Amino acid sequence: MSTRRMSETGWSLHPQLAADTVPVCDLALSRLLAMNDANFPWLILVPRRAGVSEIIDLGDEQAALMNELALVSRALKDETRCDKLNVAAIGNVVPQLHIHVVARRKDDAAWPKPVWGAVPRRLYEAAAMERFVTAIRGRVVSSL
Repeated sequence: MSTRRMSETGWSLHPQLAADTVPVCDLALSRLLAMNDANFPWLILVPRRAGVSEIIDLGDEQAALMNELALVSRALKDETRCDKLNVAAIGNVVPQLHIHVVARRKDDAAWPKPVWGAVPRRLYEAAAMERFVTAIRGRVVSSL
């Protein structure tokens, strides 16, 4: 396993992720984003490393990603009091490594199926998105 630390140089957020999300905050390794879909409280972690498409591409930084994933998952679960968290790193459409963390409720529009393609996307109203982002940012930052 490589012990070198990968550089953030040359990294940029994939245009599809930029179009679909709102920035929450930057962690040591990853950018935290909120998906603009009011059907589901939904966060996305994107490691700020150029050319990374799989978790295994991170080398020694895999542990840092898992720690950030645990931190973000706890913040989302505590904020939403959801029944279940869905966590996935699929990347079939967007090749840049990104981890979805979706808060699910037994009465949500897609339960128990996956959220992808289950119901039409419903954009947040600006004030509701700002409240969600502010609440998540507060929980994440206070846990660092």
